[in-house]
Amino acid sequence: MANRRLFLKGSLAGVALAGISPLISLADQSHDHTPSLGKKVKLRFAIASDGHYGQPGTDFKKDHENIVKWLNEAHDKSPLDLVIINGDLVHDRPELLAEVKKDYYDKLKVPFYAIPGNHDHADAKIWKSVFGYEDNFSFEKNGIGFVLANTSDTKGTYLCPDNKFLKQEFEKFKDLKTVFVILHIPPHFWVPESPFIECPETINLLHSYPNIKAVFHGHDHSLDAVFYTNKLPHFFDAHIGGNWGTAYRGYRIVEIAEDNKITTYQVNASKNPQLNETTL
Repeated sequence: MANRRLFLKGSLAGVALAGISPLISLADQSHDHTPSLGKKVKLRFAIASDGHYGQPGTDFKKDHENIVKWLNEAHDKSPLDLVIINGDLVHDRPELLAEVKKDYYDKLKVPFYAIPGNHDHADAKIWKSVFGYEDNFSFEKNGIGFVLANTSDTKGTYLCPDNKFLKQEFEKFKDLKTVFVILHIPPHFWVPESPFIECPETINLLHSYPNIKAVFHGHDHSLDAVFYTNKLPHFFDAHIGGNWGTAYRGYRIVEIAEDNKITTYQVNASKNPQLNETTL
């Protein structure tokens, strides 16, 4: 855990590269921020990760009550089309997946999709039994493609995603203008001793499809900004729960305008003002 807290952060929470426009340079202090793109929005979604439901010593039920409340409030102020939960829904207890789905995420006012993290200890069979789809899946919404792939197994091993599956789905969506990829564990070491995994074949595959506009990751609770492989942005969204990471609990909003301009920003949903705490 100590190494994760020493992890160097990306420079901005809102960025302008690879077709993604800037909005704010630090995590938003409130969860009622409603940006204006000046144009009609084609799709608006929220992405959050790392709830760690069931982790001993944490107030995990309150954390999940909060995230559902915050996301529903965000939807009431500016409608969301969907929510994505990017891994580590539970903490080493896959038998709790059905509980966290039923008692919390099913209470969201919009459809949600979830992908396993290393602490979910889930495979295709487990995931489908709870969520109705396997641990590698894709969908299209309002002309935007989403490809979600598992990066772990039932033992919590850090794994590269199934590149055969990724290529199959990327080919299926190759005529779309915008595709997003969701991977809990990032496939590249940006700094030494990172809690990630090096997957050069995955990176090359991501770079070979120009309509892939961004990749979204969880796993490192201390990250809420962006890293790059070449010009491809990889975004993080802090954490829902757990016992370490950013001082605040939050999530990320992504908006795609009718002209395909993409805006993303991080929301400091718990309104905790401590954004850069340092202990020496």
